[in-house]
Amino acid sequence: MRISYNWLKDYINTNLTPAEISQRLTDSGLEVEAVEKVESIRGGLQGLIVGEVIEKKQHPNADRLSVTRVDVGGEQLLNIVCGAPNVAAGQKVVVSPVGTTLYPVSGEPFKIKKGKIRGEVSEGMICAEDEIGLGEAHEGIIVLGQDAVIGTPVADYFNIEDDYGIEIGLTPNRTDGMSHVGVARDLAAVLSLEKGTKISVKFPSVENFKIDNNQKPIDVKVENSEACPRYAGIRLSNVKVADSPEWLQIRLKTIGLSPINNIVDITNYVLHELGQPLHGFDAGKIEGNRVEVKTLTQKTGFVTLDEKSRELHQNDLMICDANKGMCIAGVFGGMGSGVSENTSEIFLESAYFNPVWVRKTAKRHGLNTDASFRFERGVDPELVIVALKRAALLIKEIAGAEITSEIIDIYPKKFEPFKVQFNKIHCDRLIGKSIPETTIKFILDTLDIKLIEQNGDDWLLEVPQYRADVRREADVIEEILRIYGFNNIEVPEKIHSSISYSLAVEPEKIKQRISDFLASRGFNEMMANSLTSDRYVLDFKSEGLDPNALVKIVNPLSGDLNVMRQTLLFNGLEAVAYNQNRQHPDLMLFEFGNVYRHSEDYSENFRLAIYLSGKTQPNNWNKPAREFTFFDLKGEINAVLKRLGLLGTIDEHSANWKLFDDGMQYAVKNKTLVYFGVVSKQLNKQFDIRENVFYADFDWDYLLKLLRRKKKIEIKELPKFPSVRRDLSLLVNKDISFKSIRDLAFKTERKYLKSVELFDVYEGRGMEPGKKSYAVSFVLQDRAKTLNDKVIDKAMQRIQQSLEKELDSRLRG
Repeated sequence: MRISYNWLKDYINTNLTPAEISQRLTDSGLEVEAVEKVESIRGGLQGLIVGEVIEKKQHPNADRLSVTRVDVGGEQLLNIVCGAPNVAAGQKVVVSPVGTTLYPVSGEPFKIKKGKIRGEVSEGMICAEDEIGLGEAHEGIIVLGQDAVIGTPVADYFNIEDDYGIEIGLTPNRTDGMSHVGVARDLAAVLSLEKGTKISVKFPSVENFKIDNNQKPIDVKVENSEACPRYAGIRLSNVKVADSPEWLQIRLKTIGLSPINNIVDITNYVLHELGQPLHGFDAGKIEGNRVEVKTLTQKTGFVTLDEKSRELHQNDLMICDANKGMCIAGVFGGMGSGVSENTSEIFLESAYFNPVWVRKTAKRHGLNTDASFRFERGVDPELVIVALKRAALLIKEIAGAEITSEIIDIYPKKFEPFKVQFNKIHCDRLIGKSIPETTIKFILDTLDIKLIEQNGDDWLLEVPQYRADVRREADVIEEILRIYGFNNIEVPEKIHSSISYSLAVEPEKIKQRISDFLASRGFNEMMANSLTSDRYVLDFKSEGLDPNALVKIVNPLSGDLNVMRQTLLFNGLEAVAYNQNRQHPDLMLFEFGNVYRHSEDYSENFRLAIYLSGKTQPNNWNKPAREFTFFDLKGEINAVLKRLGLLGTIDEHSANWKLFDDGMQYAVKNKTLVYFGVVSKQLNKQFDIRENVFYADFDWDYLLKLLRRKKKIEIKELPKFPSVRRDLSLLVNKDISFKSIRDLAFKTERKYLKSVELFDVYEGRGMEPGKKSYAVSFVLQDRAKTLNDKVIDKAMQRIQQSLEKELDSRLRG
């Protein structure tokens, strides 16, 4: 939210600079994200000074130019050549000396330089309105009043005041801070504590409000008081719709709004002043002179101000006349009832709409307006009439209107202030410091929180309606702390803790360890939204994806965020496509996150996903880049499992997942730990991805269970005796995996065999049909002595015979 520094000072008397105000607001919980200087006139008339024309002569070489001598308060008069027909001696004028930058109404800024014009020296410029951005006139120079003081900055003469836009990163619960008065309240509370005396906020006065006549009453009926607990309105006649005065336009521009016309601008002004949304209807278009607040039947058509035709839901609250809908209550107006330049009579609405009803309606139609933003979070019901009177007075002042009806105020059940139980001991414990009772009471008073009863440390407090976020004792304590100041809570000199050692697996530490490990290998961590679109599961049905198990969002933000994700894959593909479309094709990404399912009950499962795409490294003169392969992915998976000490416990299986062109899975005790492969070309095409994407998905919850069951690490002395390597070139059937060879070798030779590695596979020309060749290395070692050839040969013979018998292998000649 953006507020104006000058506007804010209308409600609180302070000489603090924008930076000082920003610091205090940030310390009190209204975090200021940026402060931007806003010039009401481009350039702020900087460098321009008041001068007096002492002498004027005809230019000797140009009929339409004059040579003047101008006093600007310096030691010497300035020689200035001027082409304006109205320049004359004795005039007070606007002078731009050499070096001043001018910002004209149209065109680029330019700097005044000393030079010669038709042979005569010119040491500045006497300015017209359009040359300095003050107006459009260019017929002649600006002639100031004789009261203007020579040498005075022109900005001071015209009372040009720069403003500052203060951008506040408002949290969704702080509806009280969504206005200038709301921000002033917080600032007043902070400054009151600083000065030790209560500083009051100067609320805009509505004391002069009065009804001119009741000649044009209007009938109002609220049929749904649950959705609209309070509804008020008033009629104004003889309205002149036109441009807003300059002061109002400047205020709106400072906070980033574009002026439209005086009526719309006034409703926007009051919205950002008090936080209460208003809506103006063209009273001449209200059929039957009647306003009804009600719901319409399902799929009723309605055209909103953006000229879109929408189908209404049966729970969309509408503002209607006798025959039709005019406005979606609290959200968006309709095409046929808004204020136009031809409007002469207005029905002005101010209401409190149920936040839940407004939020659901806004989300259903994908609308987000300044009004819905506030109604969704809860406005102050006690401001409804104040805001209505304030806007009516401004319309009378600016648009020349008359108030021609009584105020209609339908408020069947008054909102009562909320009561909260508070305990001083709890407050001290949560804050970590004992704040004096008198200070706490003073802070509560500055926040308009009343102390109703006190029984020792137990207090009963009454919270005003405009603080919709303060409903619990903890909320009150937070209010006390933020006004007292987080920075005023001292860090204790001693921190008492006990050193403990636990053998239990700590999930967060394991996750952080693997995050750091992957980052050290060149990966970047990504974080995607858990909300996604159901079309991914519906369009790409495959193993593990079940449309019937989707966890649907009851009130989705949009159609693209209507379910909880069932897999991390699609979020990753979105990220890959996003990066590749922005010239970042070489990607190594990982993500930790939950996936969600629903059958009889809801469940979530924590996963780790890895993505590889593009090249392994940039091209280099001595090492050309190559594309990532399936084996790069497998190597990264093995590295993770090895880092956790799980690599030796897995079983390998092929995986026929429809979203993979080729895939594998690792399992432990017949349960999948990780599946991985190359994403199908069809799926890549759907995401507009041109490169291969290699994807791995770890069941992290299962991985943590395996770590808990893992045996203790045994530390052994390094072997003193050398190992021996023997290689075999084995001819096997094509369906025989290397894992089968390795497992059988270890089963056969338990004593001396230390490792089995595959270093070559051949299935080319000259091979028997249905056969392939594995080149396998076997490493043998005895920790007690050096192996001799006889022992080695016997061990290798046993392995070879076992492979021939069990796997029908033979040595390749």
